[in-house]
Amino acid sequence: MHVLKRDGHKEPVHFDKITKRIEMLCHGLDLNYVDPSAIALRVITNLYSGVTTVELDNLAAKTAMHMNSQHPDYEILAARIAISNLHKETKKVFSEVIDHLYCAKNPVTNQRLPLISNKYYNIVQSNADKLNSAIIYDRDFKYSYTTFKMLESYLLTLNGKIVERPQHMLMRVAVAIHEEDVDKAIETYNLMSQQYFIHSIQTIETACNVKQQMANSFLLTMAGDSIDGILDSLERTAVLFHYNGEIGFNVHCIRAKNTPIRGTGGVSNGLVPMLKAYDTSLGTVSRRVSKNGNVAATCYHSQPLAIYLEPWHADIYEFLDLKRSIGEEQLRARDMYYALWMPDLFMKRLFDNATWSLMCPHECPGLVDAYGDEFENLYTRYEKEGRYRKQVKAKDLWDLIIQIQLDSSIRGKVPYIIYKDHCNRKSNHQHLGTIKCSGFSPEIVQYSSSDEIAVCNTASIAVNMFVNSTKKAFDFCKLKEVVKIVTYNLDKMIDKNFYPLHEAKVSSHKHRSIGIGIQGLADAFILMRYPFDSKEANKLNVQIFETLYYGALEASCEIAIEKGSHESYEGSPVSRGILQYDMWNVKPTDLWDWDTLKAKIAKHGIRNSLLIAQRSNEFMAQMLECSTSVQPYTNNIYTMSTLSVNFRVVKSRLLRDLMKRGLLNENMYKRIIRNNGSIQNIEDIPEDLKLLYRQAREMPQKLIFDMAVARGPFIDQSQCLNISTENLPEKLGSVHFFAWKAGLKSSMYENEI
Repeated sequence: MHVLKRDGHKEPVHFDKITKRIEMLCHGLDLNYVDPSAIALRVITNLYSGVTTVELDNLAAKTAMHMNSQHPDYEILAARIAISNLHKETKKVFSEVIDHLYCAKNPVTNQRLPLISNKYYNIVQSNADKLNSAIIYDRDFKYSYTTFKMLESYLLTLNGKIVERPQHMLMRVAVAIHEEDVDKAIETYNLMSQQYFIHSIQTIETACNVKQQMANSFLLTMAGDSIDGILDSLERTAVLFHYNGEIGFNVHCIRAKNTPIRGTGGVSNGLVPMLKAYDTSLGTVSRRVSKNGNVAATCYHSQPLAIYLEPWHADIYEFLDLKRSIGEEQLRARDMYYALWMPDLFMKRLFDNATWSLMCPHECPGLVDAYGDEFENLYTRYEKEGRYRKQVKAKDLWDLIIQIQLDSSIRGKVPYIIYKDHCNRKSNHQHLGTIKCSGFSPEIVQYSSSDEIAVCNTASIAVNMFVNSTKKAFDFCKLKEVVKIVTYNLDKMIDKNFYPLHEAKVSSHKHRSIGIGIQGLADAFILMRYPFDSKEANKLNVQIFETLYYGALEASCEIAIEKGSHESYEGSPVSRGILQYDMWNVKPTDLWDWDTLKAKIAKHGIRNSLLIAQRSNEFMAQMLECSTSVQPYTNNIYTMSTLSVNFRVVKSRLLRDLMKRGLLNENMYKRIIRNNGSIQNIEDIPEDLKLLYRQAREMPQKLIFDMAVARGPFIDQSQCLNISTENLPEKLGSVHFFAWKAGLKSSMYENEI
């Protein structure tokens, strides 16, 4: 039996060489548990003659990962083998890799097809020595095996072969943001490579590309209720899809079915045929497959487009049916997501078990552009005038919404519910006009119009990185420092970004909105030894978001001193001394000097109209090797696929805590797996660990919303909330009602049963 070496020559397979290769990567691991020869033996038994060295390494990595049940160090070893394999297959020097990508050619026509723009190629080559020497390749080995396997889909390739290492990718992102400011680029690179923060998927994928479209979220308002407006909006959406944007799109203004059309003498077909046409057309331009042929990083099984509608629209029932798996195919548009832009009046009518009237926006003008008292007065006036198409019980419509959510087996529970009046009353964009929708997911809330496509660049900070676990202390000063760096980065990206549409560029430059959020809150609590439902945890939750908001405002004010406020600053709530927490009638803690900051803002303004948006993003959490967003652990185990076998793995943080107590053994591991990750009924585990490692479904879900309300005053856009509750109508309904009553801008985004 022989192996095919990287240089092309054949060599007999040697057990000792395989073992030695694995042993070289075991430094610092617990060799009382990790056995390189056991891995080598399993590898040998699965080999075939002519196997390549690359395949041999991949097999060894998968084998080590499969042995993770014996000790968590096996996962570290699996990652080291896989990453070492990549290093052997790629060039080391960053500037040479950039040169290789810049000189890329079409393999068929041999024409130049550069993946790197001329501008960034010249920047890298002009600063090659400094950039090359700044990269620390050992940091690649910090990534877990699961993170590395995910990353393989995003590292740049040529002719199907990966040519980029993770550290190259991060430096590429840093250079894209800071260009000739090499010192700042290196600062950003170091923080990202040490996993303090990460930018969005779109930023990572397109940084330094010929078309550098780094923004991730776009919000569209229909260009008008006409054939021209409908087709123009379709074209805009298709262009943004082509450039990998996530889109929130409102259709409140489209006239209802059977509304007369004066120009043609016919009647409107309503929302369904239009959205069906959008669904079919957009599938031809959506970039849902990664460079390596895998499912794209966003992991969408459908298009990253959420359609928003207010529940008074006469086509609401047909709209709710669009994603259902049953019914006539011509009345379904299943590849898009759907959301309700819910006014307070509907929730009040629901509470009072009152009647709800369905109307056509063409026959009842102004409803789309109003909120709060103005909306309620206009709506009730139209009711008195008999302009409604139909009247139903608010509870009957609500019950249908809940039932459709319960039937939803896809990502999240559609239709999503976002609260129109809370979004408008608590926004720094309220002076611009009525906000009509959120983004693809509900954390992005901005003003948009037919002339302005709202844009948002986002980043996430790993808050677990600021915990000193020895002293059980949280470093708020360091967090603020990193928040300010991220703010500067995102603001710079507004000017460096390629905008596929003029309306997007206008909005982005005018309002300069950004969205900073966190990942790893549950990990931070565990490192501080705070149970998720403790008073200490909630206080830390609040002060983390206070620090986020304070640091971002301070940085934005500093940028404004140098470059001026954003164009739409005058008349905004912030220009009148009203910050987000003032809109909630909440006072911050004494952690930061808000009075001094307010005075500074009053004098100089801010550069960015919106700053904080809390995403629930598994890609960002995985890149930062921490728990997702602000939610508790959904499960203490996760599923891995190696050697064509799916198996479940216990999270390493829990394993290491069990090891410290002398409780980790094969039997304990299997008991946790059998209990589907729960440790609550395992007698040998102490109560303090049971409290720390409660899974989301083992907590009262009101706790999730209470913590969301507590941090809400420091989130000037919105936040994604994931819960774990039973699939019961009364449970789901109470969740939405509580969120509205508590003043949250959006309700549940995903539900883990």
